[in-house]
Amino acid sequence: MAAPTSPIAEPHETKGAAILVAAAAAVGGFLFGYDTAVINGTVDALRNTFHLGSVALGFVVSAALLGCAVGAWFAGPLADRMGRVRVMLIAAGLFIASSIGSGLAFSPVDLTFWRIIGGLGVGAASVIAPAYIAEVSPAHIRGRLGSLQQLAIVSGIFVALLVDYLLADVAGGAMEPVPWGGAAWRWMFASAAIPAVIYGVLALQIPESPRYLVRRGRLAEARDVIKRLIGGDVEKRITDIKQTVAGATEKVHLSVLKGHRLGLQPIVWVGILLSVFQQFVGINVIFYYSSALWASVGFSESDALLITVITSITNIVTTLIAIALVDKVGRKPLLLVGAAGMVLTLGAMAWCFSTATQTIGANGETLTTLSPAIGKVALVAANLYVVAFGMSWGPVVWVLLGEMFNNKIRATALAVAAAAQWIANWLISTTFPALSNIGLTFAYGLYALFALLAFIFVWNAVRETKGRELEAM
Repeated sequence: MAAPTSPIAEPHETKGAAILVAAAAAVGGFLFGYDTAVINGTVDALRNTFHLGSVALGFVVSAALLGCAVGAWFAGPLADRMGRVRVMLIAAGLFIASSIGSGLAFSPVDLTFWRIIGGLGVGAASVIAPAYIAEVSPAHIRGRLGSLQQLAIVSGIFVALLVDYLLADVAGGAMEPVPWGGAAWRWMFASAAIPAVIYGVLALQIPESPRYLVRRGRLAEARDVIKRLIGGDVEKRITDIKQTVAGATEKVHLSVLKGHRLGLQPIVWVGILLSVFQQFVGINVIFYYSSALWASVGFSESDALLITVITSITNIVTTLIAIALVDKVGRKPLLLVGAAGMVLTLGAMAWCFSTATQTIGANGETLTTLSPAIGKVALVAANLYVVAFGMSWGPVVWVLLGEMFNNKIRATALAVAAAAQWIANWLISTTFPALSNIGLTFAYGLYALFALLAFIFVWNAVRETKGRELEAM
């Protein structure tokens, strides 16, 4: 029996619907950013409330990253078995449980448990959003829609920092009670439940990925989604998808990633190294430690916090630049320009801190001081570094991870790459204090070296995907 004919949908008919659906999926990225940043305003309050030492506090703060790695690892296979939308709903449920549980925590043990639960949701969302957005986007705007993930992440970071500030301001401090009851830090955690509920409601409104539907034999539903969101010759797309998922089993194993390059397919290694380099250039040092860093080199506490907010806004603006350029310039040129910019700016920061003087504080701690002129140079270099990252490696890596793998392995390969990214994030975040003790010149010089290696890697190993259909990957 011949397949029913479908009219060819024009690009302008599908673009608006695709943008709305991709934006709904990207709310998972907002939660990703919100959950990772919201704890910043609670750190001192947690230390004092639960009488935590530095090691215990560090574990509580970083526990979510371990959950993220696990959530990312399992999200891909789950998405291929259950569907992308169902995994989004699971992630939303984990977010809601984590935010409420963390807000009601009565000990560091159960707080750590709830933070890990939230991390599972963050990790799952970090895999599902880019995969889903790539699979429902027309090729000519796929880069821009894929970049919505990073825009949502940096927006989530900004909103979390703003909510932390407002709650602490209303209460008179993170440990103080808000007028409606409960310490401010508890409401900082609980506030994440609001965007989590919104994410869950939006996930119920969006269609399943057409690639998943074809794989499950639900062709009528797949035709409808392709017609509404992607357009073009619907029957040809169905045929192409069938060919690229042929032989795939419903139960996905990591064995589908096996290849001749150290046990994995070369494309999987490209995804893993893109993820690792995105973190090894040290971007999270700027966001996790910037307030303390700027305070330590002579800026007042209020100025240091203001600089952190400005840096967060800078990241949002530069992500918008990437959205405007990624489908015009391409993925690879943006990565190369961004890596070169990070080499120069990180090198400048390393030079600035090589001129610093060190003194011993009243409590025996080492204090680093920059001259006023060099301090301004370091500040400009740090923000230009964020510009270089925000217009390139921040959004473009997520775009590539969502689209570079073929239909058989996309969700599973993306899960492995995202898990590698969370592990790299944890390594950079936990080693920076030790590296800074050796010297900030060494730390930023090391990140500059990784940026140089990232440039060489992209030049030699990354292929351009601009304008290509997913079935041609």
